[in-house]
Amino acid sequence: MAKIDIDNTAYEDAIQKLKKALVFPRSLGEGKLPTANDNVINYYLGYAYKKLNKNEEAIKYFTLATTGLEHPSSALYYNDQPSDTIFYQGLAFEQLGKLDKASGRYHQLISYGKKHIFDKFEKDYFAVSLPDALLFKDDYQLRNTIDCYYLMILGYIGLGNHDKVPEVLDLVDDLTNNHQGIIRHREFIKYQV
Repeated sequence: MAKIDIDNTAYEDAIQKLKKALVFPRSLGEGKLPTANDNVINYYLGYAYKKLNKNEEAIKYFTLATTGLEHPSSALYYNDQPSDTIFYQGLAFEQLGKLDKASGRYHQLISYGKKHIFDKFEKDYFAVSLPDALLFKDDYQLRNTIDCYYLMILGYIGLGNHDKVPEVLDLVDDLTNNHQGIIRHREFIKYQV
């Protein structure tokens, strides 16, 4: 909803919603893993403040958005930190004028995707992830392939590589039409295709 507000230039409304998203209700118990970062929320807070010419606040939130996971990794289980947060780190670094760091983040996503796309999946029997694997029938090998393509797409978007985005997106579309990351990031993709 905050992204819709941003699209409609209702930046104050977006900020209000995004700040609420940073507060986790106690009634939800565990809900949010302690290792989870709020890169996406912080990036959009920085963006909304920048649009309101509140540069000090914008810098604060863009800086917060650059923290967290430094290297992409597999995110097949619910307790894994999603690597797409690195994309938002790159966007935040761009906003802070640190283009080398931004480019580095995008290249990491592409490199990880290319390196791990053909990895052989092995079930993790860790106590947290085993129930997920037993309850939900999922093709983890396919999921890994799609996630690697997804990270590559985000890297190419970040670098502005207009030729590669549709090429890799076609590979994903051949495998699935419901990858939530791709769906959430269509707004970035449409500017590339």
